Amino acid sequence: MKTPCIRLLTAALILSSCTVGPNFTPPKNPSARNWKQGNSEKSATLPDTWWRSFDDAELNRLIDQALASNNDIAAAKSRVNTARALVGADRAKLFPTLDLLASPGIARQSQDSLGANLPPGVSIPLEQQRYRGTFDLAYDLDLWGRNKRAVEASSSRSSAQEALLDAQRLGIAAEVARQYFLLRGLDEQHAVLLNTRKSREESLSLQRSKTTAGLANGIEVKRAQTQLELLANDIANIERQRGSTEHALAVLCGRAPNLFHIQQKVAKRTLPIIRPGLPAEVLCRRPDVRAALQQLRAANADIGIAETAFYPNFTLKTTAGFESLDLTKFLDLQNRILSLGANIATPILNGGAHKANYQAARSRYEEALAQYQQTLLIALREVEDSLVDLKGLTKSSTALEQAYASSQETLKLTHERHQKGLTSYFEVFDAEREALQIQLALAEVQAQQRISLTTLAQALGGGWAGK
Repeated sequence: MKTPCIRLLTAALILSSCTVGPNFTPPKNPSARNWKQGNSEKSATLPDTWWRSFDDAELNRLIDQALASNNDIAAAKSRVNTARALVGADRAKLFPTLDLLASPGIARQSQDSLGANLPPGVSIPLEQQRYRGTFDLAYDLDLWGRNKRAVEASSSRSSAQEALLDAQRLGIAAEVARQYFLLRGLDEQHAVLLNTRKSREESLSLQRSKTTAGLANGIEVKRAQTQLELLANDIANIERQRGSTEHALAVLCGRAPNLFHIQQKVAKRTLPIIRPGLPAEVLCRRPDVRAALQQLRAANADIGIAETAFYPNFTLKTTAGFESLDLTKFLDLQNRILSLGANIATPILNGGAHKANYQAARSRYEEALAQYQQTLLIALREVEDSLVDLKGLTKSSTALEQAYASSQETLKLTHERHQKGLTSYFEVFDAEREALQIQLALAEVQAQQRISLTTLAQALGGGWAGK
């Protein structure tokens, strides 16, 4: 009797090495070797803390605080822990299970129902106790690799969650930097407006003095007063925008807005240099690309899981323990029980459910493949967008700097002509307004340059030193 069981077990163990379903092969990435907006060259490494290249201590402090306290990052960490736990749950299915079962009980039967079926003169106790304790051992031989594919799928999803956590950290750091540079740009505009307000207040006072002395008419006073009120409106708008930006930074840093404040100051003019490197390098280090690839791997493993449903499942089961009607004799050797067997479940009729599940798994793989390819294209597009932004902003900054220098010369000449009585003060107003608009535009462009560099660092996958 033992020989057939041993042979059956041996055959099952040999079959258990079989794993059905397609093995995963990563798809080929786009073959682009150059960027549209510039020549490709091997990139200089960025540190993992890439934002420190902007040499701004306040920015460093804010990003460190956000990475430590941001709630979205905390949620992403929890998703990683959940995914890792699910890998453990799937891996446990590769090993036997052992359960201890204990079932003490008492039962009483009816006198009439029991006595009616007994011969005359025979009696059986109406009350009976039964004690049973067993160790139940079960082992799924995983003939077709269903459990192995499940571990492959959950491990891939765990890796995807880890990559998404990296993407979340990168996104939070980049968003803090963007909001911070926007805030510093508003600070610079605010400083320009305050300086202009002081100048216009002096001009209004001068025009009032001239009007009192009969050297000017009331129109110039009203014009100067109008310009001052318009300037007050511009200052109020800048302060409103700064308040909203500061509140956004507070939430990113995990703080309540009413407990969060950043002192006003003007950002440094120097800009770091970030080289994009080769397109293939970008696709390798982007965390969202890595996450999409792992999701594709998981979908591929799911096909194998669905395919195993077409084959029989083989499980070994063993039960060993004691059973007795008398608790004092429960552990007597003659009361031992033992069973050894195997369960074989073979699908025959299921209304096409297995076929439908298999087709669904194939379709989900095709969906994951399309999403992966789309992620690649978006990654390349984001780098190109950042490069074209930086190129255009550099040209704009140069043009505005030249325009500002020219506007200062114009303003100087206009003041000289007005002092000589060769022109009215209205021309001075126009020259001042033009110079102010150029200054504000220049501050905005310079802030946008820092924001675009941040976007480029994010598009390139963040820090990659040593990777």
